[in-house]
Amino acid sequence: MDTLTHYREIVKKVIEEYADEPDSSGIRTELVFDEKIDHYALVETGWEGLDRIEGMIIHIDIIDGKIWIQHDGTEQGVALDLEVLGVPKNHIVLGFHAPVKRPFTEYAVG
Repeated sequence: MDTLTHYREIVKKVIEEYADEPDSSGIRTELVFDEKIDHYALVETGWEGLDRIEGMIIHIDIIDGKIWIQHDGTEQGVALDLEVLGVPKNHIVLGFHAPVKRPFTEYAVG
């Protein structure tokens, strides 16, 4: 299996595991996978009383052979999940950090 296909499977697996977590509030989680342009997300939608709930939980892109975490709304951190599944740190970009801050992380800068 080539690296891109392997990374797609890993990213989907990680996001699906967060989607499987039970939610008793009535807020729905939705998986958004677009392999054609390598965008992957987990979003939440629904209502809490009169308040509309809609937001991004996880947003990951695969760009130039690296996994870019664009948004991470998890407690543990998606980067750790990716590492556990075998993705090397130099193939993970914390896209939610400013480019000038990325060299100070343990991960790729871009």
